[in-house]
Amino acid sequence: MAGTAETAGTVTNWARTITYAPREFHRPRTLDALAALVADSARVRVLGSGHSFNRIADPGPDGVLLSTAGLPRTIDVDTAARTVRVSGGVRYAELARTVHAHGLALSNMASLPHISVAGSVATGTHGSGVGNGPLASAVREVEMIAADGATGTMGRDDQRFDGVVTSLGALGVVTALTLDLEPAYEVEQRVYTELPLQGLDFDAVAAAGYSVSLFTDWRKPGFRQVWVKRRTDRPAVDFPWAAPAAGPLHPVPGMPAQNCTGQLGVPGPWHERLPHFRAEFTPSSGEEIQSEYLLPRSAALDALNALDGIRETVAGVLQTCEVRTVAADTQWLSPAHGRDSVALHFTWVRDETAVLPVVRRLEEVLDAFDPRPHWGKVFETPSAVLRGRYARFADFRALVRHLDPSGTFANDFVRDLLGLADD
Repeated sequence: MAGTAETAGTVTNWARTITYAPREFHRPRTLDALAALVADSARVRVLGSGHSFNRIADPGPDGVLLSTAGLPRTIDVDTAARTVRVSGGVRYAELARTVHAHGLALSNMASLPHISVAGSVATGTHGSGVGNGPLASAVREVEMIAADGATGTMGRDDQRFDGVVTSLGALGVVTALTLDLEPAYEVEQRVYTELPLQGLDFDAVAAAGYSVSLFTDWRKPGFRQVWVKRRTDRPAVDFPWAAPAAGPLHPVPGMPAQNCTGQLGVPGPWHERLPHFRAEFTPSSGEEIQSEYLLPRSAALDALNALDGIRETVAGVLQTCEVRTVAADTQWLSPAHGRDSVALHFTWVRDETAVLPVVRRLEEVLDAFDPRPHWGKVFETPSAVLRGRYARFADFRALVRHLDPSGTFANDFVRDLLGLADD
């Protein structure tokens, strides 16, 4: 299962590509203990499920690394209001099972159900679907411990709310979130193979299901697989552009298909079809590095053709590339802020020396399309450039200064991004 690994005083991310060596690492068991730790610490970062591939969670050697996984598990479903209050350390798989048992559902999920709810929304993580916003779109209330140890709650009626949900952990320790729900539904999943890039009607393909993912290894033009997830309470859409798969498939060649959610059009509960991977299986060995970029959806075809122009460079260090769509949202630092987006996700081999030059070349090619990287993945785009790609960035920077004036939650990643070292 995706998660952290602790050895000899160090902690690593799930893929063991990042090693944290903080001054202290704590898994407090109570909210009071958590608040006291925060209040007594000069530098604090929170580690979610450990599925980030950069140093966004690293407090540095003088800081304190916290995990909320040891806190009491809370999943309080309000069936009348169609909401759920969930504690910060809970993962989507556990949340989904509980919500489904009450006859309710989330509107969408990411491809991995193993990731934590709080960590996912803090970094702008998303699922797929032309009408589906990032996971943070479901959040209606945030409960958080501030730098002085005080607990506060903020809802959608606060004008700062859109700066608080996808906050990169820069504002406080999220202890609970309240999410919107809807009535439970079923989903059927069909996989198609060998979709050509030439003549691709991207908009039609992306709208062929509730959630659609295209996979390629860029070793040749086009897509090896297309995963189409259809809600059974919505009309079927024809898919004439590629042939149905003969049997279940895994998006990474050579990996076992039994790790994946049910295919071949067999309906199942929403939480057993929207993710690509079954909660009870480890999705992969962790031998990987990941990058992802969100671009305007209107640029999807041009961007894919640009990638095709460097596919030999990309393919040499690539395991698989997934192309998805994400609806616009209002979170200030969401990579989908203010624009319907296409997401280009790259699962690389675990060889940073070989991968980083390719990432830089990839970013050069995508630069014309105003790409915004996923905050928890590997990217090389300078922070000064990223600041110009978010219309509300100055507002977020001011919010950080207001809510965390002492910089308790500002590690090197956050300070560089916000330009705080320049003051």
